[in-house]
Amino acid sequence: MAGAQDGAFRGIVTDPLGERTVKPRRDGLTMVIDKGMGLQATEGLLEIAAPYIDYWKLPFGTSSVYPVDVLRRKVSTIRAAGVSTYPGGTFLEIAHLQGQLEAFVARVAELGFDAIEVSDGTIDLTPAERREAIHIARHSGLTVLTEVGRKDPSERLSALQVHRTMLEDIAAGAERIIVEGRESGKGVGIYDAQGEIAEEELLKMVRAAGDIHRLIWEAPMKSQQQELIRRFGSNVSLGNVPPEEILALEALRRGLRADTLRYVLPERAEGGL
Repeated sequence: MAGAQDGAFRGIVTDPLGERTVKPRRDGLTMVIDKGMGLQATEGLLEIAAPYIDYWKLPFGTSSVYPVDVLRRKVSTIRAAGVSTYPGGTFLEIAHLQGQLEAFVARVAELGFDAIEVSDGTIDLTPAERREAIHIARHSGLTVLTEVGRKDPSERLSALQVHRTMLEDIAAGAERIIVEGRESGKGVGIYDAQGEIAEEELLKMVRAAGDIHRLIWEAPMKSQQQELIRRFGSNVSLGNVPPEEILALEALRRGLRADTLRYVLPERAEGGL
């Protein structure tokens, strides 16, 4: 476990919200969503933030439009920094639609990615097709993250569907379950059209999961991150975090911002921690 802050003020200022997990960790994971950072920007972020990033996602089909040599170097750079990286789940959905799932998975591994996301946020996968995708990916040596939830807000899943999907994914070999939130954080998953947490949807996911330690909540907005930290503690796993917000999120997790520092002030304390 990490005690106080690890950097310039270690031994002087302690983290108000207590200890943060350190890598390799089971809890408190952070997934960054990178929609097109260049190599220099990638290296610069990793230099200062690699200890706080667990997964690095190249969302939707962005990895397809990189020059291949740049993509290989980028993936290699990310992995050398101790961060797992994978292409977005929509890209896998397209490969499935085109009958190229096995070839796609093989190419993902060959390019140097060490993980993959299996989702059906836009298309429909039968439970058998979903299990097959997980098995193919695991057979290729990839860590599998699966995503639950639909990208169209009019197609919300029932609690029973969510529960069954999570159990089946874990049984098939999924390492983590990502709760859909998109890059906007609005009108999908546990969020309403304004990006606020919809209580009923949140509770549905928690009940369905059983063990929330397996969940990564997509939470691109600071207000969403703050609320999930309030409810589940500083070591809740969060995803779809913009690259420029990684250090800000880490400070939020530790109580080094007013938004979460107030949780430990007796006269202003709120429940959840």
